[in-house]
Amino acid sequence: MKILLAEDEREMSAALTAILSHSGYEVDAVYDGIAAVEKAQADTYDCMVFDIMMPKLDGIDALKKLRSSGDVTPVIMLTAKAEVDDRITGLDAGADDYLTKPFAMGELLARIRSMTRRTSSFTPTKLSVGAVALDVEEQELSCKNSIRLANRETKLMKFFMLNAGKALPTDVIFTHVWKDETDVDETIVWIYVSYLREKLDSINADIQIKGDKGEDFLLTEK
Repeated sequence: MKILLAEDEREMSAALTAILSHSGYEVDAVYDGIAAVEKAQADTYDCMVFDIMMPKLDGIDALKKLRSSGDVTPVIMLTAKAEVDDRITGLDAGADDYLTKPFAMGELLARIRSMTRRTSSFTPTKLSVGAVALDVEEQELSCKNSIRLANRETKLMKFFMLNAGKALPTDVIFTHVWKDETDVDETIVWIYVSYLREKLDSINADIQIKGDKGEDFLLTEK
């Protein structure tokens, strides 16, 4: 699991990074709101932890930017304030949970585990990139015409559309889409990318999946 940590207090950031890393998470640490937005837009994460009070751009405005761009990654807000209004503002901006400093590290770890277990509940069932739409529940991909997808094709297309414009390594795709499979390896990613390319062509899509076998893949408009 990969976490984006945005906390401007360097000692706090270092402590959180050490504990999260020790707990098995991969952590990218940034120290201001603008860096948080840029990192979130460039990479894919399972959960993000934002301090509300950060320089350049506070955590709430950073979250608003990400939510307005379609990013639905679960976010936990950290705040030194205990006022109810502050919590409400964060939740209204699109936060999924919050913790008030000081907090027990065990509680943050429990909140992260809860968030990552329920990731599917945060994602919309209808997605669009360019003129292409994906109905996740109906497993239907459409543009100038439509086509039905297999279950795993739907999961892969959903992952691409949620991370449109981001370079996605083969191992990251495999981990997210085939995490419940034990009898396949990363070569399956290339096979299913090939399937999706054929189906995108069949509906005259204005988007494409760039990349070659074993490399990064990128969903982008033509």
